[in-house]
Amino acid sequence: MERTTKDSAQVAGIVLAAGGGRRLGGRPKALLTHRGRPLVEHAAHALWEGGCAPVHIVLGAAAGTVRARARLDGYVLVENPDWEEGMGSSLRAGLASLAGTGAKAALVALVDQPGIGAEAVARVVAAYRSPATLAAAAYGGERGHPALFGADRWADVAASAVGDRGARAYLRAHQSAITLVDCSDIARTDDIDTPEDLTLLE
Repeated sequence: MERTTKDSAQVAGIVLAAGGGRRLGGRPKALLTHRGRPLVEHAAHALWEGGCAPVHIVLGAAAGTVRARARLDGYVLVENPDWEEGMGSSLRAGLASLAGTGAKAALVALVDQPGIGAEAVARVVAAYRSPATLAAAAYGGERGHPALFGADRWADVAASAVGDRGARAYLRAHQSAITLVDCSDIARTDDIDTPEDLTLLE
């Protein structure tokens, strides 16, 4: 997997894939099967094809099994030993892992939204303007995922990322600065959270 200098100079990707699937009976979401392959593969591929480079994947629950079962060559795997603290710890780990990469922004996606593909990623990536950019996909006028954080914002985003809130508190506090990018025509926002949601997988 290669990127040109122009492609790789801007937006890195972060897949948050550390959750243990508590409401799924302890089945790590990264390993759920979608179209014959683990969800983590689909999420990482969507970021890569959507123009993110490098793509970092934050692992936690069953990290060793994810490494063994999923085809993740070419991606940077980041283990979050504190994954049980919630999504906030994984977001902090992902942002910290980008230090020294030269990335000017990070696009953050969740592993459990298979309906969000490369097209939506590319649309949000295109909203990048500077290291101060703050952007997110929108669906029916409501903010959703993925979200893009310019590098100038990473420290404050990480400081606000506690528990299971991820970047929600930061995004709420900076709502007026967010560029909303409508993706409702090209993506679905369904989360795979409960056993009933497993019917959304193909």
